[in-house]
Amino acid sequence: MEALKPEKLTALIITYNEVGYIERCIESVRFADEIIVVDSYSSDGTYEYLLNHPQVKAMQHPFENFTQQKTYALQQASNDWILFVDADEVVPEALRQEIVQTIGSNTPHAAFWFYRKFMFGKKPLNFSGWQTDKNYRLFRKSKARFSDRKLVHETLEVNGTSGILENRLIHYCYKNYEDYREKMLHYGRLKAREDFYREKPFNYFMMVAKPAWKFLHHYLLRLGVLDGKRGVTICYLNALGDLERFRELRKLESKNKLAYYLLMP
Repeated sequence: MEALKPEKLTALIITYNEVGYIERCIESVRFADEIIVVDSYSSDGTYEYLLNHPQVKAMQHPFENFTQQKTYALQQASNDWILFVDADEVVPEALRQEIVQTIGSNTPHAAFWFYRKFMFGKKPLNFSGWQTDKNYRLFRKSKARFSDRKLVHETLEVNGTSGILENRLIHYCYKNYEDYREKMLHYGRLKAREDFYREKPFNYFMMVAKPAWKFLHHYLLRLGVLDGKRGVTICYLNALGDLERFRELRKLESKNKLAYYLLMP
């Protein structure tokens, strides 16, 4: 019987100002047959680092939203098996071995979920709502696509069955307070654009209730209190992202109404 031909793997990453993170991310995916990084015109030396890395195929592409950027990156891949990681994520050795074994096993699954271990600086966040977080990270290009219905926390649509890998991806989500705060505000604005395009109206009650529920849910029900001061910080900043979502939606609606009245005959 003819032996199965080993399937090749492409690692995909999108970046913007990721110096201090991208180096260890790249190092952790060097087992891939191809590494492609799409950069959104970084200004901190990220792109220059990528250009000088002998194993990386780097390119730049303007950022509109996460779904569009990841779809563009996916189109550049030469191989069917895709490992999509964020620049602040690291594939530990045990997960690397599991990935290699999985794609070499003639698996019937088209995609795999990864659980993640969240890091607050150098210490893990064990609760605060992150303990059950999982994302698609390994999948067949021929069997999946990013849905255009979301601009942030993009959704992968899979044509086939899915599995879950046992080992966790390490996510260095928190560099410092200001960095994480800006990230949450940025996500909030993108979510507001989603709501605006879907014609979801702004609501003052939800502007107050949603962020308050986010904080209480993650801090009390999802046991953020057990993460100490780190739990307070993360739960507060995640709630702040929801507040920014409604602030931005109100601005978008106001601008739209103003434009409508200015264009009226």
